[in-house]
Amino acid sequence: MSNRPYDPHAIEEKWQAAWDAEGLYSVTEDPDKPKKYILEMFPYPSGDIHMGHVRNYSIGDVVARYWTMRGRNVLHPIGWDAFGLPAENAAIKSSTHPAEWTYANIDKQAASFKRMGFSYDWDRTVKSCDVDYYRWGQWIFLKFWERGLVERKKSPVNWCPSCKTVLANEQVIGDGVCWRCKSVVEKRDLEQWYFKITDYAQELLDDLDTLTGWPERVKTMQANWIGRSEGAEVEFELCDASGEPSGEMITVFTTRPDTLFGCTFFLLAPEHPLVGVLTEGTEYVDAVQEVVRATARETAVERASGEAEKVGAFTGRYVINPVNGEKVPVWVSNYVLMEYGTGAVMAVPCGDERDFEFARKYGLPIPPVVLATDDPLLDELGTVADRVMDDVPWDEAFAGDGVMVQSGAFTGMAGGKDSEGMRAVTEWLASEGRGRFSVNFRLRDWLISRQRYWGNPIPAVHCPACGLVPVPEDQLPVVLPMDVDITKGETLADHPEFYETTCPACGGAARRETDTMDTFTCSSWYYFRYSDARNDEALFSRENADYWMPVDQYIGGIEHAILHLLYSRFFTKVFADMGLTAAREPFTNLLTQGMVKKDGETMSKSKGNVVAPEDMIARYGADALRAFILFMAPPDKDLDWNQDGLEGMYRFLSRLWRYVDDVAAGGGSAADAADDAAKALLRERHRVAGKVTGDIERFGFNTALSAMMELLNAATDYHRTAADAARDAALEREVAEVLTLLIAPYAPHMAEELWREVLGHAGSVHREAWVTFDEALAAADEVEIVVQVNGKVRGKVVVAADADEATVREAALNVPRVAEQIEGLTVRKVVVVPGKLVSVVAG
Repeated sequence: MSNRPYDPHAIEEKWQAAWDAEGLYSVTEDPDKPKKYILEMFPYPSGDIHMGHVRNYSIGDVVARYWTMRGRNVLHPIGWDAFGLPAENAAIKSSTHPAEWTYANIDKQAASFKRMGFSYDWDRTVKSCDVDYYRWGQWIFLKFWERGLVERKKSPVNWCPSCKTVLANEQVIGDGVCWRCKSVVEKRDLEQWYFKITDYAQELLDDLDTLTGWPERVKTMQANWIGRSEGAEVEFELCDASGEPSGEMITVFTTRPDTLFGCTFFLLAPEHPLVGVLTEGTEYVDAVQEVVRATARETAVERASGEAEKVGAFTGRYVINPVNGEKVPVWVSNYVLMEYGTGAVMAVPCGDERDFEFARKYGLPIPPVVLATDDPLLDELGTVADRVMDDVPWDEAFAGDGVMVQSGAFTGMAGGKDSEGMRAVTEWLASEGRGRFSVNFRLRDWLISRQRYWGNPIPAVHCPACGLVPVPEDQLPVVLPMDVDITKGETLADHPEFYETTCPACGGAARRETDTMDTFTCSSWYYFRYSDARNDEALFSRENADYWMPVDQYIGGIEHAILHLLYSRFFTKVFADMGLTAAREPFTNLLTQGMVKKDGETMSKSKGNVVAPEDMIARYGADALRAFILFMAPPDKDLDWNQDGLEGMYRFLSRLWRYVDDVAAGGGSAADAADDAAKALLRERHRVAGKVTGDIERFGFNTALSAMMELLNAATDYHRTAADAARDAALEREVAEVLTLLIAPYAPHMAEELWREVLGHAGSVHREAWVTFDEALAAADEVEIVVQVNGKVRGKVVVAADADEATVREAALNVPRVAEQIEGLTVRKVVVVPGKLVSVVAG
């Protein structure tokens, strides 16, 4: 018996150096070999890695190593999403340059990733703050501009007073706070750059159905964010100050045109451009402006929730309801949002709870126009075409389906979404030129402008003569200057050496754009760049992209379900339309791993609750830490970090080491696996190999490890109890090799040492074929089944694995304690769960 000790530190450093020297994880395109593209989400270099990183990247590494052993050509790259506010804010705090802070952290994280033994192709590494990466981000911007997907416009935007920059709608979360710093977001009117993601809204929605490898939860979140609604655009004619029709139309979108006869007031968002125009110089201006100022202090979430108190003011003006010609007063109110619909709303208080509350507060009419089929009012109003009732005896609005009343020629029709009445009213509006069928989306264009320094410069020039001019492709990249002193609050707008330029069109003096791009523009295409990371002539080659894309398995947090994943899908569709790729979706399969928490709080540097892996690696090695964090919980579930079990995982690896080392040292005979003990071990070897294979493909990493522990227990029992002369040396060698292969994706360093140095193989275990198994050999000859009587366990019975139900039933009823329990009783039911349970009901 060998006593060679398991020394994780020596073997981990040894094999990391060997893998690097051998280029073990460098991959090239091979059209004759099936590919697998395994990718974890782009990390941000905010400091050294913590246990959340260890979990995420260990998951990806197991998957990548497994598919390599299954014979796939595996691309498993890594890079850094390196622009953004954390670097800038940290630099301001520490009086260093963001580049210095960022690259130092990248080096630190890279060293930690290598220390963990992750199987990355380091030749393909990208960093989004490198000029040779962000120049292509600028090229993408120009190409989007050429395709009409870039727009600069003035509109209400989300402003974070702490980050001192604007935010996209998707970056305002929870109770209207910044997704990064959690400060309350304000509304401001600014001229900004947008990507027109709305041009792809329908395709983004429709193609969710093709993503069968995505969690339903994520697809639902995206569908809700895109928010497709069918309805009608309705034209209301604005009256002039004297109350006469002006010929000017205001368009509204409604999902319920069947309720138009119940519109008794009209609402504008406080940010609507007409608000100031309608009230300027009138007696109504002060009240209206008070609403405007009060609303500016509220968050968009508060306004949209419907829970905040509704405030409003009459503008003194009217619009004409197109279905009945009535003049409807125009109000301004805080619960109407400019970014949804057209910023104007036809208020129908009988059918909308917010309108109902507003009407009650300000004494506005609430005529019923759709009644439930069991509403007592239906007997009174069922055939009434003209309005005879201006209020309802209800405490809340009725928004359901029902029967139209007080609705002119449409009275008596079914009302509701996609109802007869909805279609009839919409068709009438279209025939009269006063409306049309329409589809509306909640999704708004992507605001990409950022008023901060550490980001990708927008390649545009403002020329007094030519207007907005794109920077020509041959003048890319627009290089981010490194001499901006951000410790003094400087941005590109304070740096004349950067913004003073000449117009590419006319050659006159011009000003370079000083906004930088949202960092999500960097992470929306990086997975394409990995396919051809060193290409100096193009974003990537079509040949490489079509070989690798789409990503077969993407791994990352659920918090990116809308932001990153939606933007990435948009970029991929545009790339496909540009002829750059055949892929129209970036990620075939998506695993959203759970969060690693500490004392109930998600682990993050910003919360100060991170647990770094260094001390645990120093004590137990990287392999034990990798295996342990995958053993703690299924990958899609949150886990609360507790390192108490790490010692147990280390002991398991040590036991596995000793077993393989002992078997390799010799002993036993060359006999076939003929006796019962050997047959049992052979059966366990095939059962566990099959289970681990299935578990890894289902991301059951914890149960796969449990199965390996079961095989090791069976193997060590056999090794310990069977006499040397009776032990089957060939079988033990086979089991030792199987265990080494199975553990290789989890504990790659130990497996490599066992495979090459202990078992004596020439090549890397990570280039060996995955374990095969025989389902017939894995099947047990006999099974032990629990027997219950009236819900209580009364014994067990051993039967042949292929025994029929009648045989199992008879054997169970003849178990002595069972027979004793049912004596004198009538057996009412016997339920047999094959291979597991017999439940007897007697009384």
